[in-house]
Amino acid sequence: MRFLADMGVDIRVVNWLRQRGHDAKHLRDEGLHRIPNGEIFAKALSGRQKSSVILFRLHNTRTPHVIDRLTAVLSSATKALQEGAVIVVEESRHRVRYLPLGKTKDSRPE
Repeated sequence: MRFLADMGVDIRVVNWLRQRGHDAKHLRDEGLHRIPNGEIFAKALSGRQKSSVILFRLHNTRTPHVIDRLTAVLSSATKALQEGAVIVVEESRHRVRYLPLGKTKDSRPE
């Protein structure tokens, strides 16, 4: 899977993703650490028919906790990430919303 990490994500999380075989880049790697959020989304979504967003809403933002939460997402929501979804990651759960918003998993064509 390909990931583009925002500035709020520690580079150690990006390195962790790389160690697991993912194509992960940090905004700083791309020289994009000063661009507005709208341009970040445009870059992340450009050229992709099915893109996804993982949004962290964590109180504990220490790297080991972020990695634990991301591990849970990757183990249970890989298919959603591949199909196009917004995944909101909270302290003890995560929610999946398929794209385009308003579609449910059951209403998506197989």
